[in-house]
Amino acid sequence: MDKKMMKESFELIDAHLKEEGMSRRDALKLFGTGGAAALMATGATGCTGTSSNAKGKILIVGGGLSGMATAAGLTHALSNPDITILEPNELSTSYQPGQTLVGGGVWTKEQVVYKRDDFLPDGVTLIKEQAVEFNPDSNTVKTSGGKTIKYDYLIIAAGLKLDFSKIEGLGIDQSITSTGDHSPVSKVIGQNGLASIYFQQGSEDTWKEMQKFIAEAKSGKKVKGIFTHPNTPIKCGGAPKKIMYLADARLREAGARENAELTFYPNGSNMFGVKEYHDAIVNQFEARDMKWNYRHNLVAVDPEKKIATFNRHWEEKGEWDEDLEEYSVVPRSEKVEMPYDFMHITPPQVAPEEIANSPLGSGKGWVPVKKETLQHVKYPNVFALGDIVAVPMGKTGGSARKQYKVVIENLIAVMEGREPKAEYDGYTVCPLITSLSTIMLAEFNWTGKPTPSFPLDPTQERWIWWLLKVYGLKPMTQYGMLSGRA
Repeated sequence: MDKKMMKESFELIDAHLKEEGMSRRDALKLFGTGGAAALMATGATGCTGTSSNAKGKILIVGGGLSGMATAAGLTHALSNPDITILEPNELSTSYQPGQTLVGGGVWTKEQVVYKRDDFLPDGVTLIKEQAVEFNPDSNTVKTSGGKTIKYDYLIIAAGLKLDFSKIEGLGIDQSITSTGDHSPVSKVIGQNGLASIYFQQGSEDTWKEMQKFIAEAKSGKKVKGIFTHPNTPIKCGGAPKKIMYLADARLREAGARENAELTFYPNGSNMFGVKEYHDAIVNQFEARDMKWNYRHNLVAVDPEKKIATFNRHWEEKGEWDEDLEEYSVVPRSEKVEMPYDFMHITPPQVAPEEIANSPLGSGKGWVPVKKETLQHVKYPNVFALGDIVAVPMGKTGGSARKQYKVVIENLIAVMEGREPKAEYDGYTVCPLITSLSTIMLAEFNWTGKPTPSFPLDPTQERWIWWLLKVYGLKPMTQYGMLSGRA
């Protein structure tokens, strides 16, 4: 963020604070030291500790947020680091949490783009190729360019892939990575009322299609908006609802909300895995007259007729089992069609095949690790973090911010011949956008209970979290986490 942008951010923050009758000093007291740094984007207070003299060749697969932050942190923690990053994506990288704001017309696409190489730590080697074959028994990785790279320690931070190909009718026959500006090969998404914030160009197209939808509603036409959530783990579980909240807010802003029916179709049977947040979201949906239908997985789209086909699934009581002394459970399903004028698609998301099908993925997809130490369950010189890792929850940037510090500390312990002791507690944060000026800051961990960082009711929508999301988190991420210090 340059000086001009930072000055404009401060001015916007001050304007919002004055509207609420709160001074900037009072806001900083509320946030505390760490939160204040995040809000005001003045840096972070991470402690790097004493440098270790441990030696070894470290290979990081993936140059997104998790991989770059880990590389940066290791350069601070090691006195003589030997680090290589494998990352095939082009120079332009997307600040993915901002894509929701682009989809809702709050930011432009240019505001989420940054140059990856600007954040490459000094002394780190970047190879712009893809890892295509893993042989952890010989500590080697083969690349798309034909190289064989030998390592002593491997960190997998390869992210995930957006698998639009699992939805019939989109005209997409390949998966795409979730990092960088990799648009799916399709002439469908971005027109005909179809949208997705899950890739960079898609976020811009989402706003364009949403504006058309709002214009139809404003003209007096009765319109239907559909928002989906697939049957796979996804990056940021709140995102499918965030864009729905923004559509609701934009319709109200245009005075056209009464002409639009908005319905959420999740594959699961609740709004959120943490009960307190689930209850809060249900109350918010009811207050906004937003509808939902659980246990619906999008399987096909007819873009010309604007019809979505879902697999609706449920369970029924079966026959009595004499041995178990209970009734069996019989799964049932049917295909149902839903017309739409606007549909936001959250695609199925999977681990990259070259990792999922390797010895490191064990054919199970996500990389299996000890969930506390993030060390591979079979190979002690291998660690994984970010979206690719197989932990109960945590495919968010906020999770990666906690994970990379654990990986650094534990990797150095292994390099020094010690047992890894640092533990990740499953911390996850989801700033759930609920309007054009409010956010519910959902924080939780493996306890399945809210774990708020601030002395405020975490189930309440607040404007102060909007300030954090819109003005604080991006610079904190780019200039704090990507520097390995936040």
